[in-house]
Order: sequence, then C-alpha cells, then structure tokens
Amino acid sequence: MRKLLNTLFVTTPDSYLSLDGNNVVILKDGKNLFRIPVCNLEGIVCFNYMGASPKLMQYCTENNIYISFLSPEGNFLASVSGKIRGNVLLRKAQYIMSEDLDFCLNISKNIIKSKIYNSRVEINRSIRDNLEKIDVSRLKHASDRLKELIYEVDNCNDFAELRGCEGDAARMYFSVFNDMIVQQKSDFIFQGRSKRPPLDNVNALLSFGYSLLSHDVAAALTSVGIDPYVGFLHTDRPGRISLALDIMEEFRVVFVDRFVLTLINLRQITKQDFKKKESNAIILTEKGRKLFLTEWQKRKHEIVVHPFLGERIKLGLFPYVQALILSRYLRKEIDEYVPYFKRN
Repeated sequence: MRKLLNTLFVTTPDSYLSLDGNNVVILKDGKNLFRIPVCNLEGIVCFNYMGASPKLMQYCTENNIYISFLSPEGNFLASVSGKIRGNVLLRKAQYIMSEDLDFCLNISKNIIKSKIYNSRVEINRSIRDNLEKIDVSRLKHASDRLKELIYEVDNCNDFAELRGCEGDAARMYFSVFNDMIVQQKSDFIFQGRSKRPPLDNVNALLSFGYSLLSHDVAAALTSVGIDPYVGFLHTDRPGRISLALDIMEEFRVVFVDRFVLTLINLRQITKQDFKKKESNAIILTEKGRKLFLTEWQKRKHEIVVHPFLGERIKLGLFPYVQALILSRYLRKEIDEYVPYFKRN
C-alpha cells in the first residue's frame, strides 16, 4: 500500500517557491521563510499568485508530486502534474469507455448511489449524536427520502433522470444541513449552497474544503495513470478535471461536509476566522485558513477501515484506493466499479 506523505500548503499570498538541492524553499522578499525536504511531500497546494520556479516544477513532475495553484479564496487556478504515468492501454480504455453512454450511465449511477448513501449516513449520525438538540423528525424525513432516492437511481434510464435524482437528493440533504449545526448557530447559518462566491461562513468552509478535495482526487487519479480530465458523469470541458469531480461525489459528504460540521460544532473555528470582501464574498482569514488546513491534514491521517479492501488505512489514502479500483474496472479485472460507501 502506498505511504501517505504530507501536503505542503502555502498560504502566504506574496511568497514564491523554489528548489534548493532537495528542499522546497518558500521565499518572501528574497528571504527564506521555510524549507522542507521534497522527499516528505506528495503534494503542494499554493494559495498565492507568485507561483513557483520552473526548476521546482520540473523536479515535482519527475517525482510524482502534484502541484495545485489556488487563489487566496480557494478557487482552483491551475495544476502541474508532469508526464502521464501508467499503461497507455489504461488511458485508451478510459477514452473509449467515456464515449459509451451505457457504460457512463452505469458507473455514474454507482457513484450517485454512493453520494446519496453517504449523505444519509451523516444525517443518521447527527440524529444519534444530537437527539436533544435537533428536530429529529425533520432529519428522519430527509433520511427516509434519501433512502427512496437510492432505489430510484437504480431505475434511471438516462442522464436526465439520473441528474434529476441527484438534484432531488442534494436539495433534501442541504435542506437539513443547518439542523446539523448545533453550536454557534447565530454565526453559522446555512440557507443553501452559494458557490461563486460563497456568501456565508458555512459556504466559505464548504467551498474551501471542496477545492482541497479536488486536488487530492486529481492527484490520486494521475498517480495511477488515469486522466483526471476525462469523466463519465461530468461532461468534458476544457480545463475541467471532470473525472476528479466524478470521484469527488463519493467523498464530498464524508470528507468535507462532516469535517466542516465538526469544526463548527466543536468551536474549533469561529466567526472571527472570516472576512467579507467588497463583492460580498465571504472568505477565510489567513489565520482561519491555517487552522482549517492544520485540522484537514490531521483528519487525513486518521485510520479507518476501507469497506472494499477490509484493511485499516489512513483516510487520506481513500482517493488513491478508489483510483486503483477504477483502474481495475477499466482494465476489466473486476465486473463493477465499487464506489466508497461509508460504514454506519
């Protein structure tokens, strides 16, 4: 099993990354702020506009270190992954199958069932953990409706029906998301998803987390030789990591949504960790970003049993495991792609 290394998060907006020997060096105004051996890293995420030296990018691409550049608000800008690794026959199979509507519909149905199932697991967890603090009937109603939608997905005959079920499930799930916030309720009010830009503290956290998750999933797919830009559920669009967005659906609720709820309900993050821009967008302060990233990295190192493998592995390796399972499916070594279904 692959070893989970660290991800370097660069949050200083006016810093520049370079390579000194086998060390990544963070520079500001020509002065060294920080350095770390490259051998300790599996990824670099930069929240700045200064960039990185070509020498560092070359080194990272040659050593399978995935680099993502995000704006200070967490919006994806670009990535550097280097030469495509893996068997060319695997990528050819991916490209051919991406044109097969029946194949795409089948794998997409599995992914959406996983997304809905995991949403239901998290709602049921909130019911168990907060019986005296929440409107149980509302959450149980949502859980029951999501259960029905899982079966409805099985009966979808085309993508229009599937996207309809997915949309119904998302609306039902997010209709009770605010109920799952049981602390700091006056400061963290969720009234629905607002993405570009996020207009409240909760949406700022969700959007930031989804950006980090997309980096991890795209890096995992690239590492096993699969093209993260050619998807089965999300349509192809220049510059969009469609397959990474597909696989992300399995992990959104488990990795990001539950993480955000934990940060809020444990009072690890507060209203002081946000600021409003002139555009009315709500973003994390530098202190808030660092807190989020520190806890995010800790979360990735938690040991969890993967339901398909039956092995105890670090949570941060789950996207890599799913990439391996997908590669086996594309090679026709297994009969079905098995998405991630979280254990109750």
